Amino acid sequence: MKRGVLLLVDDDRHLLHSMADWLREQGFDVDTAATRTDATTAVDRKPYDLVLTDIRLGEDDGFDVLKHVKNHAPQIPVIMLTGYGSVDSAVEAIRAGAFDFLTKPLIDEELEMSIDRALTQRKVVEENQNLKAQLDMRFGMENLVGNDHHMRRVYDMIDSVADTRATILITGESGTGKSLVARAIHRRSGRRDRPFVEIACGALPETLLESELFGHVAGAFTGAVGEKIGKFKQADTGTIFLDEISTASPSMQVKLLRVLQDLEFEQVGGTKTFSVDTRVILATNEDLAKAVSEGRFRQDLYYRINVINIELPPLRERVSDIAPLANHFLARASEESGKPVRQISESAMAALARFSWPGNVRELENVIERAVLLGKGPTIELEDLPSTLTEGDVFPIARAGDRPLKESLEAPERQIILDVLEMNNWNRNATAETLGINRTTLYKKMKRLGLEESRFVTKQRR
Repeated sequence: MKRGVLLLVDDDRHLLHSMADWLREQGFDVDTAATRTDATTAVDRKPYDLVLTDIRLGEDDGFDVLKHVKNHAPQIPVIMLTGYGSVDSAVEAIRAGAFDFLTKPLIDEELEMSIDRALTQRKVVEENQNLKAQLDMRFGMENLVGNDHHMRRVYDMIDSVADTRATILITGESGTGKSLVARAIHRRSGRRDRPFVEIACGALPETLLESELFGHVAGAFTGAVGEKIGKFKQADTGTIFLDEISTASPSMQVKLLRVLQDLEFEQVGGTKTFSVDTRVILATNEDLAKAVSEGRFRQDLYYRINVINIELPPLRERVSDIAPLANHFLARASEESGKPVRQISESAMAALARFSWPGNVRELENVIERAVLLGKGPTIELEDLPSTLTEGDVFPIARAGDRPLKESLEAPERQIILDVLEMNNWNRNATAETLGINRTTLYKKMKRLGLEESRFVTKQRR
């Protein structure tokens, strides 16, 4: 197996070919170039893993090769070689972006070690870039699915506040996606490459929560055998997300108020004051205004954190988003499980639409994942869904009474299609795309459910 594809640049053709032969013996695939023009042309045509270039190329300059690589293929590391080594030229090369600077005559082991280090660093950089791309797919705006007007307002808010320093409070019922919104804000901000630290305040007792947030010094309490760096310090220059903030105790609320005002704190048991540059996002599923009126939450802290409020609607208030959300979760679960489940049957989708979803989007995701894992075919059928979707809490519109199943399922299906049509100003192409069906299927459904007449009535009302 080849260790890497290299481009070797030197105007001394005898040295060029002998060095290329030696590198090939070490397992590298090597191309050669004797001039700056040949080198830059080669870089433009082929994705090399590494470029090694002499600084002096006859009348040309190896720094021109370095500059070209940095401008056109910055992922390629460059090692500079010279027979006239000096501290100044080495510093200049590194400042210009070279990975390393080696002097001739070259020592075989030193050259091979430098090449290996450069290739290893490039691999690490590529892995980090791939990881960031995966995080963007998982936690970026693309993962916030839905075109309901409530969600469009949320998207606008995220775009408006993401690149500010403002404290943000995200409110909404459990399962509406507050953590996802916090991550989307972080990834659309100038801090996207800095840490994102999340902590669920309600998951820890007060004594441990203070230590988790601010850290502690050795001996601060029983079991504190060493110093601990807290979450606020870990999130320095990045973002900290405090979920379930309503569960914080009165004393913890006082400490949080100081941190939010001054971005300063002390470790538990310590006296040294730490300052951080941390963007704070908080979330709660409780009515904090009510908690303030009942004396359970500090009024001054409430005013401090309620600078910008993003309210996430429950899924029952965005019924038109159930179908696109279900299809989104289906595609992800199918890919992650390796099971070729490609679609949701009409009866199953209608059942999803008629359920009131007390667990909101998180519950819908779990239902789809379960159906993919337990289902037997390429389509999620009604029987693949948990019985709670037909026996549990449903919208009144979907209660069947003595009506046949087909007739009972038409009401929620009609309402979903009508909602999406109106949302898209009766654009059928956009509606079909939102619902995850083709246009012909949409036309047939509209005709069967009498939605052409509804369009006329809607226009008359306007």
